[in-house]
Amino acid sequence: MNGNQDWALRAPPSAKLERMEAFFGGYGFEPHRHDTYAIGRTLAGVHCFHYRNSMRHSLPGGTIVLHPDELHDGEAGTNAGFHYRILYIEPALLQQALGGKPLPFIPEGISRDPRLYAATQTLMQGMECTIDPLEEDDAIYDLAQALALVAGARRGRKALDYQAAERAREYIHSALDSTITLEELEQASGRDRWCLSRDFRALYGTSPYRYLTMRRLDHVRSLIVAGQTLTEAALIAGFSDQSHMTHHFCRAYGITPARWLRMLRCHGTVAPT
Repeated sequence: MNGNQDWALRAPPSAKLERMEAFFGGYGFEPHRHDTYAIGRTLAGVHCFHYRNSMRHSLPGGTIVLHPDELHDGEAGTNAGFHYRILYIEPALLQQALGGKPLPFIPEGISRDPRLYAATQTLMQGMECTIDPLEEDDAIYDLAQALALVAGARRGRKALDYQAAERAREYIHSALDSTITLEELEQASGRDRWCLSRDFRALYGTSPYRYLTMRRLDHVRSLIVAGQTLTEAALIAGFSDQSHMTHHFCRAYGITPARWLRMLRCHGTVAPT
C-alpha cells in the first residue's frame, strides 16, 4: 500500500464468485446497487456506508451483508482509511442450497453473529489463496445456511416457482447479446410474466432486466482487464455505446470503469497498457 492511495486486488478467477480486497483512504464509491450479495469483512479502520436510510459503521470482527439491489455507498470513517475484503455471490448459487426459498435478509447490513463470521472464514482468505472447487462449494453451502439461520424466516410470501424462474435465468444467459422481452421469458419459463417477475425478484434479488444488465457488466469487466478498450468492451457486451455502459457501470459499482481499472493497476492486478 502506498500511503493513502486507493487500491484493489482481485483473487484468482473463480467460476462461481468474485473475491476482492481493497483500501480506500477517504471517499470510496458513490451510491450504487448490484444484483449480488456483497459479503465483507473490515480488516482495519472504520468502513462507513449508508444503507437503508442509516449510516452503518463496520469495524473488524463483524460481517458485512448487503442484500442484492440495496442502495449503498462507502467511505473511510477516519483519516487512516479502511482496508477490507469482500466477496460478491450471485443469489442463484445460494438458491442451490436454499432450494427456492426467499433470499435471507439482514436488515442492518452488518452482523456480529459468530455463526456467520465462522461460515465466511474460507471465503475471506487472502487474495493470494486459491480455494479448491469442492472447498468453495462447501463454503457456499455453509454461507447459505448461516444466512438463513441469522436472518430467520420471512413470512407472508406466496409460493414461488423456482424451476420456472431458473428456466428464465438460464434463457437470459443464452441471449446476453440480444434484446430480451418479458414475453420471451414467459415462453421460456412456462410461467405467467407477472408471476415470473415477482418470483425472480424474490429468488434472485433483482428484476430480469437488471440481472441481464449485470451479466453484461461482468463481461465488460473481463474484457477491459484483458485489454479491450471501453468502447470495444461496451459494444461486445451488448451495450449501445460506451456512454450507455459507463452509466450502468457507475450505477452498479459506484465508480467509473476507468477508475476501477486504475485501482487494479495500482496493485499490479492488471498490467499497465
